[in-house]
Amino acid sequence: MTQSVVVQVGQCGNQVGCRFWDLALREHADVNKEGIYDEALSSFFRNVDTRSGGDGPDIYKGKICSLKARALLIDMEEGVVNEILQGPLRDVFDSKQLITDVSGSGNNWAVGHKLYGSQYQENIVEKLRKAAEHCDCLQCFFIIHSMGGGTGSGLGTFILKLLEDEFPEVYRFVTSVYPSGEDDVITSPYNSVLAMKELNEHADCVLPIENESLFDIVNKIHQMANSGKLGSTVKRNSLVTSSAGSAKTAQEKPFDAMNNILANLLLNLTSSARFEGSLNMDLNEISMNLVPFPRLHYLVSSLTPLYTLADVNVPSRRLDQMFSDAFSRDHQLIQADPKHSIYLACALLVRGNVQVSDLRRNIERLKPSLHFVSWNQEGWKTGLCSVPPVGHSHSLLALANNTCVKPTFIELKDRFMKLYKKKAHLHHYLHVDGMEQSCFSEALSSLSDLIEEYNELDATKGQSIYEFACMSVWATTSYSGV
Repeated sequence: MTQSVVVQVGQCGNQVGCRFWDLALREHADVNKEGIYDEALSSFFRNVDTRSGGDGPDIYKGKICSLKARALLIDMEEGVVNEILQGPLRDVFDSKQLITDVSGSGNNWAVGHKLYGSQYQENIVEKLRKAAEHCDCLQCFFIIHSMGGGTGSGLGTFILKLLEDEFPEVYRFVTSVYPSGEDDVITSPYNSVLAMKELNEHADCVLPIENESLFDIVNKIHQMANSGKLGSTVKRNSLVTSSAGSAKTAQEKPFDAMNNILANLLLNLTSSARFEGSLNMDLNEISMNLVPFPRLHYLVSSLTPLYTLADVNVPSRRLDQMFSDAFSRDHQLIQADPKHSIYLACALLVRGNVQVSDLRRNIERLKPSLHFVSWNQEGWKTGLCSVPPVGHSHSLLALANNTCVKPTFIELKDRFMKLYKKKAHLHHYLHVDGMEQSCFSEALSSLSDLIEEYNELDATKGQSIYEFACMSVWATTSYSGV
């Protein structure tokens, strides 16, 4: 029995986190009809007897008293957290696990990282320890944040370093939402590149998500549902992109559909930790198997299906199509082209009534069209969870460690340089105590080094294992003059 703690930071992190808890509760309620606190629930929820003040140990194997999310909610503005606490999920969050301020970070990484980081460090560490004490076997921390603002990028990455210092043996999974090129925050390239340095150094796995990709996916789903092209196969109120049937009753906001896709990503990622399966994948196995080099821990995620099927009895033909969809650009949560880049490794996390033979058949079918590094041609990791998402017969989350993330980082670097060459807006950062211009040059150097590591891998495309080995030996052997 293992447990995980979710740390949601900033406006984006808390909105996505709220949707995750909402969907997770619905999922457990659909499976756990008798209201028993079991191992599945204990992975992300505590069972608290409110009569004893709620600080006692979890109550195992008994009726659910009051569920509390294993979560830490942090934002330097009160708005989003207050909205959560006034909503239907207010009783799920422990008031002692909240940290808020009123002034915000002003879209400034330095304010979030340097100012609020030092100001709230002791408070954050105390609450992290408290959350860890309620776990029998703490497996990993999930950090949810955005890269473009101030609190998510700055304080979010500060907390990532704290987690490494305080819990060095516990894995750190980060879901990072990257801004689009048309982002209305002018300083988002600064914030993102400064945050990237911290992600490079302190995260075990990062799932980069692009706002632009989420926006495109939501638009495509709405077009399909409204055009009638797919007839009765798509419900108008998709459980993936809509809050239909959930605890939310207020009118949906523009970003709700995008946040819902992210919440479903996390739901699929954590399914093996929450439910039984014939081939369950331990969360730590993802980092162990998909990250051969410590800094190259950015995983491209794709999710399918991205809409709710009206006909739940899915034929096998559509099962194979699901695997094909997972490797198509339309289902990726980042705008990249993995088929024409190099795979270091790939994981398939499947939910529902799917057989191991189905997995093997589809992997063999897809392998010829995918380019794996020469030294890891069999770099597949698979997981089978028997419990499907609500409203589906099965689903698939593909996680690929692929060099196709490089263009995203190059574009981010280019946007950074356009500002940095002119020293535009630097004074807003440099007036913060502890922030120096060297922080910018170090962050830029860290990102450039990361891009170069991907370049070196791309250069090995098409090489044999022998050629790769020879090149590696040549690169590490100095010329002796003999």
